[in-house]
Amino acid sequence: MLSMEILFTSSLISIALFLIISPSFAVDSITANQVIKDGETIVSAGEMFEVGFFSPANSNNRYLGIWYKKMATGTVVWVANRDLPISNTSGTFKVTGDGRLLLSCCGDTVIWSSTSLAFVSFDYPGDTILPGMKLGKDLVNGISRDLTSWKSPNDPSIGPYVGYIDANGYPQLIVLGQGSVIQRRFGPWIGIRFSGLPNEMPNPVYSVEFVINEKEVYYRFELKTSVLQMIRLTWDGSLIISRWSNRSQDWFVFANGFLDLCSEYGLCGPYGSCNNNKTPSCTCLDGFEPKRPDQWNMADWSSGCQLKVPLDCEAAEDFWKIRGMKFPDTRKSWYNKSMTLGECEMACRKNCSCTAYANLDVRRGGSGCILWFGELMDLKVCEESQDLHIRMPVSVLKADGLMASQPGFYKKNRILAVPMSISLVLGFLAAYICNKKRKRSSTNGRGHRARALDKKYSDVEKDDLDLNFISLSKVVKATNNFSLENKLGEGGFGPVYKGVLESGQEVAVKKLSESSQQGYEEFYNEVVCVAGLQHRNLVKLLGYCMDGTQRMLIYEYLPNKSLDLHLFDETKSSMLKWPLRLNIIHGIAKGILYLHQDSRLRIIHRDLKASNILLDHNMNPKISDFGLAREFRGDQITEETMKVAGTYGYISPEYAIYGRFSIKSDVFSYGVLVLEMVSGKKNTEFSHEHVGGNLLGHAWRLYREGKCLELMSPCLRNSCIISEVERTIHVGLLCVQNLAEDRPTMSSVVLMLSGEGALPPPKQPAFFAEEGLPNSNPFLAGVDEATIMMLEPQ
Repeated sequence: MLSMEILFTSSLISIALFLIISPSFAVDSITANQVIKDGETIVSAGEMFEVGFFSPANSNNRYLGIWYKKMATGTVVWVANRDLPISNTSGTFKVTGDGRLLLSCCGDTVIWSSTSLAFVSFDYPGDTILPGMKLGKDLVNGISRDLTSWKSPNDPSIGPYVGYIDANGYPQLIVLGQGSVIQRRFGPWIGIRFSGLPNEMPNPVYSVEFVINEKEVYYRFELKTSVLQMIRLTWDGSLIISRWSNRSQDWFVFANGFLDLCSEYGLCGPYGSCNNNKTPSCTCLDGFEPKRPDQWNMADWSSGCQLKVPLDCEAAEDFWKIRGMKFPDTRKSWYNKSMTLGECEMACRKNCSCTAYANLDVRRGGSGCILWFGELMDLKVCEESQDLHIRMPVSVLKADGLMASQPGFYKKNRILAVPMSISLVLGFLAAYICNKKRKRSSTNGRGHRARALDKKYSDVEKDDLDLNFISLSKVVKATNNFSLENKLGEGGFGPVYKGVLESGQEVAVKKLSESSQQGYEEFYNEVVCVAGLQHRNLVKLLGYCMDGTQRMLIYEYLPNKSLDLHLFDETKSSMLKWPLRLNIIHGIAKGILYLHQDSRLRIIHRDLKASNILLDHNMNPKISDFGLAREFRGDQITEETMKVAGTYGYISPEYAIYGRFSIKSDVFSYGVLVLEMVSGKKNTEFSHEHVGGNLLGHAWRLYREGKCLELMSPCLRNSCIISEVERTIHVGLLCVQNLAEDRPTMSSVVLMLSGEGALPPPKQPAFFAEEGLPNSNPFLAGVDEATIMMLEPQ
């Protein structure tokens, strides 16, 4: 805790200087090396604040702190040595000639000392926010201005609760409890207040400010009158706004952030809505049903709710608009300040993983855009005036009568009445014909999409492919009838089995699962487009099998499996020394260069990630899984798609939001891989004690501070060449720059990794949530990483 105390000391200095030496006070000052003993204090000229030693009630411990003097006498607003109390009255403090504060006791024994006094600010608050202080993050200097509770009402030691502005996705206020578990969530900020809290419209007492830009994110309030007001994170985890009453000569709670059961984070689970005015408090949103009815009926709502009919990008979907709901947790969100609501809806529609959207600012009729990805968590009925649009299947909207309840629905129907009636007749006729054909079909539930793809590729003859056709009987024999002992794993395409062909060659058989909705397209994509690719850093596709509804791809077998199993495992990661990691980094780059430039087809992989890099006997990397790959013409630069495919954490910003992909999309994914290889940390699972955001953001800050080697995994210290590590990090940052045009081509990357030429300075990576760019943070770990034909969390 000593390092924490040094930070808190800096806060004391900043606050003390502001209160005592600021020009707004006619000074009672402390001179250089003047010793202030226990029992002596410094009082601000206006006698509002006092600095010195104090003891809490029922305690003999002495602390250096700041408290109110003129009004609210004795109310402590800041404590320096919270976890380092002095047991007697021998404490002293002074400001040295070089501008540091020293706290000593028992003679000349220094308890702690501060950093420089060069800057006056409220950078390190304790449990209290005063007017003018910022609660939030300095993204340039890596400072997080958080609140930390006392351990008890009379013990200022650092307690279990932390209040902070979470900048993963659109910023919101979060309170963590014991074990860093979220206790409460306030937000997100919607222009006038944190969503779900009482209105903070302009008033005669105080004004509020919430700033979001590439340099900082913070909340701050300023007083307009002489009234005293403070925000405090109490020892029991409540976040309260207190005002001083001259009449009663006491503090009264003006607002309390924990007033009811529904203030508990995620009480009703995903898609569950909490309402304090109902019994039971938790219900599922319309169109949803409990995931675990048995638990739900016993008042255990943590499992939450699920759609009555799952979302499916191939089926008709629309949005249900609800009002009077606290906005969901925004840690899996993206936002844009300038988009209209219509543009926001289009951005959500074109991304299969987008589950809801809304304006992010309620003022002036609404503006800006916020998109949610994944399940909606921590919903609460409140006096919210903002609309939340939730993605739902049209079948559910119709069945539950939700579509008809939307404003303008009947008006739209009246306008379209005549053409709709004709369309309905034709539709019923077409449905009848299709149904008759489907009943005659023997495809055993493969579905329309699979049959359409079979028809699309029916003109591809086996002899036209530079690829072996392997009969089903041979595959069954090679895999011992797809036995569990032969199973290597399973992804979104289906299970993968180890096999041995009659020739004795070991193979890996990827078998399309009958339940896969998109796997047919992946299968045909690999068979037709990738069969002719030949490179030492690409996994070789040896053959394929088509028999009835069965679809299988047969690859060369690579015994060391995928890179992620080695890189992100603490035990195995230590075996990946720097020379081996650098070889893998070079090999992946050469494989991508071949796809982009040297193959007979120009291929964009679109799903480069650690789990799609396989390792052979000698740990040489081979790029695998081309199910999402796309062919480019020689003169083609970019392409747009309505169906975004890939894995969050590796996907480029322009592709994730606008569906625009190019060779620079692969370059971005490669840059993420490079930084993961150096650090041994997964991008979206990265965390750091004092740094919010993802691995890219952490690497960027270290680079700007000249500390990029701190990114390196500790297990590499004895095997690395410093200059190689620095250059590799630099190249990685060049690859993950926000704008596609700023990123290098893979041919340039290969040259730069080889140590040729000076490197240009990298620009900001895609991790700040600024206008026009997504935040890479919102997509967290904890879900299956298997890639499907839509965006998914890493």
